[in-house]
Amino acid sequence: MHVHDPATRDAATPPPASGVSFVMPVLNEHAYLERAVQTVLAQEVDGPSELILALGPSSDGTTALARRLAASEPRLRLVDNPEAHIPVGLNAAIRASSYPTVIRVDAHSELTPGYAQRALETLARVRAANVGGVMRADGRTPFQRAVARAYNSPIGLGGGAYHGGTHEGPAESAYLGVFRRAVLDEVGLFDESVRRGEDWELNLRIRAAGYRVWFDPALAVTYWPRESWTRLVRQFRSTGAWRGELVRRYGRRNSLRFFAPPLLVVDVALALVVGVLQLTGVLSGWPSAVASVVYLPVIAYVLLIAGVALGPAGGRGWRDRLWTFAVLPSMHLAWGVGFVGGALRGAHETVDTSRLDRNTPLP
Repeated sequence: MHVHDPATRDAATPPPASGVSFVMPVLNEHAYLERAVQTVLAQEVDGPSELILALGPSSDGTTALARRLAASEPRLRLVDNPEAHIPVGLNAAIRASSYPTVIRVDAHSELTPGYAQRALETLARVRAANVGGVMRADGRTPFQRAVARAYNSPIGLGGGAYHGGTHEGPAESAYLGVFRRAVLDEVGLFDESVRRGEDWELNLRIRAAGYRVWFDPALAVTYWPRESWTRLVRQFRSTGAWRGELVRRYGRRNSLRFFAPPLLVVDVALALVVGVLQLTGVLSGWPSAVASVVYLPVIAYVLLIAGVALGPAGGRGWRDRLWTFAVLPSMHLAWGVGFVGGALRGAHETVDTSRLDRNTPLP
């Protein structure tokens, strides 16, 4: 989301060729890690670079793979993240880093060629503290492609700039992020009490300190979504719970778009209650007719999702279209249910278990 730029401070630009540190939290990413590492190490930057992996307690062979990769690549370093929480791992990697520009990367993502060099040029040009680009979700299966279409659509995730924005400018937050280390040290690193939405919270503090957070649509990262429906639902419920927690902490500094899924959940719940009361005869006559208004948003939503699934955005084959029809409400409702719980009770120790095996105990 683009914002009015109230920034009054320019982030200091390090000397040319002063080096770049890439930081990546990793947990159960055996199928994606090697390719993600390759796209990072292939980035061309002026000066030295390093990639620091913060390794959580994986159960799929990821740790052994990471050690094998590090044994043959001097730029690749490993740190432990025994708690498996993303902000904890990011902070451990940042503290272990050596250079004045920090680029956050993800094991489920692949950087496009020239990403780092373009980001460094944009940072210097606009004197921003953080720069991010576009998350271009992609999929390898009909289900994953449906999730990718939802990510790339304004209907899927609410129209944040990094889900398809085309205009460069100041932003509320940034996908992944290319940071000036000096600003991170000034405002504090990631808040380790925020398990999801940690990037938004950090960027809020960066902007509050008077620095720019910048969106550059020329920067693109390929993102691979969750591979199954259950993992997707678990991911979105956790993310929604932490957004609810952030609303409890920061109120209206959260964008209005975050409130759409919980409003949908509330309306669906009201529609179910009204339906039961009508079917049992408890609600009848004109009160029943008035109460039936709660059905209208649900009907409009179903028609909207059907239109997306059946239209060009729904995919090419019938399996893609069916998954699109299932994925969109799954994302919205799971996120909305999580948000309601997080806003009412707080997220507390809610953990995103979508990267964990069911038999893997939580740290």
